[in-house]
Amino acid sequence: MFTANPTRKLPARAMRGFTLIELLIVLMIIGLLGALVGPKVLSHVGTSKTKAAKAQIEMTGSALDAFRLDFGRYPTTDEGLKMLWDKPEDEAKAGQWKGPYLKKKADKDPWGKEWLYKAPGTHGDYDLSSYGSDGKEGGSGEEADVNSWE
Repeated sequence: MFTANPTRKLPARAMRGFTLIELLIVLMIIGLLGALVGPKVLSHVGTSKTKAAKAQIEMTGSALDAFRLDFGRYPTTDEGLKMLWDKPEDEAKAGQWKGPYLKKKADKDPWGKEWLYKAPGTHGDYDLSSYGSDGKEGGSGEEADVNSWE
């Protein structure tokens, strides 16, 4: 049976740690992996926000369609998207409102900017869009516009 012997000394080889060279090699390998993998991971962050914007436009479009079923029309540009989660103060409109049509308030795109909503729209019954990360019309990649009509 094995018992611990506190007076027993370990060989010098077992007590030594890592050398400076070994630590530097490990740090260099980690740095190389970070340099190779980092840009790939970061490039997906931008595309994921664009995909999230497209998904939010689809969900908001479904909520707008449900609103249209109750009111016979889409919210006007002046009423805006807030009609999807806030009950109108006007008694006549409040009686027809069967919302909220969206579970969460969705007045901002994934980049934290207001959605651009226009009804009647230029491209259909309504236009819902985001100018992307730069907040300017046009662009490519993460800066590209995300629109309900595309």
